[in-house]
Amino acid sequence: MLITGILNPALNSLLARVRHTNTLVIVDRGFPLWPDIETVDISLVDNVPTVLQVLAAVRQNFCVSQAYMAREFVKENSRKTKNEFLRALRGCAVDFEPHEQFRQRVPEAIGIIRTGDTIQYANMVLVSGR
Repeated sequence: MLITGILNPALNSLLARVRHTNTLVIVDRGFPLWPDIETVDISLVDNVPTVLQVLAAVRQNFCVSQAYMAREFVKENSRKTKNEFLRALRGCAVDFEPHEQFRQRVPEAIGIIRTGDTIQYANMVLVSGR
């Protein structure tokens, strides 16, 4: 029985299958369904859990070398929100690109983690590795 770290068995299984340079996507509640990609939906209600809460839990045992987010995130959110995301992604390169370009990365992902986050464009593609 797991007593620390991520307790969700589906999420643990997904994370265990991500290898070096593979990608994992963490998304907000409004991100569209991608039927061909394994999705672990841990959304409960608005903002439970948030993308940042899931990212913090994932990063405890998962090495992220690169993160991609939509450029629209920067335009749609406050400086405080942007800084919170950048702090959470400290230690890895972060690139902002047009949302359509961001979405083109999704089909290559090992899986998607859907949260209850309501922050506009809070989605991120994480590249594993050092």
